[in-house]
Amino acid sequence: MSRIGKKPVAIPGGVKVEVSGSRISAKGPAGELALNVHPTMSVKVEGSTLSVGRPDDKRSSRALHGLTRSLIQNMVNGVVKPFEKKLEITGVGYNASLSGNKLTLQVGFANKIVLEVPSGTKCEVPDPTHVVVKSCDKQACGQFAAEVRAVRPPEPYKGKGIKYQDEYVRRKAGKAFGSK
Repeated sequence: MSRIGKKPVAIPGGVKVEVSGSRISAKGPAGELALNVHPTMSVKVEGSTLSVGRPDDKRSSRALHGLTRSLIQNMVNGVVKPFEKKLEITGVGYNASLSGNKLTLQVGFANKIVLEVPSGTKCEVPDPTHVVVKSCDKQACGQFAAEVRAVRPPEPYKGKGIKYQDEYVRRKAGKAFGSK
């Protein structure tokens, strides 16, 4: 049996979970999310817990069992407290600004890079060198943060670029000028 799949998902107070066929929706203080699960997976709500079942012990069913449970757990956690990714911008003259739902990045290119913040995702710029991406949906939060980072990934020589706050950039030595 799947170790992750067999664990029940605890539904905290203030969160309403509805199951209708293969569609699961969760509504909480931070927002609401919906998920279409694979038709072979069975989801049952029993009081303040939710359990996921599978039809057989085939490899694909076992994989879907754990995946479905993890997606539901992330959905329930996200509607209680949104997920967030923090990014740091390093480099002289590199900065970010937010106007409406457009994130403008100035990261060493001739033009400013303008990214539109997707719906359901919030973006904050507490200061010009930090960007915080928040969303109830873990996948949407991570995807937009990855798109922001991909504009100018950190380079290994001076460390300039956009990186996650907890990311470590392994630095390389530059050219060594030796005597002949």
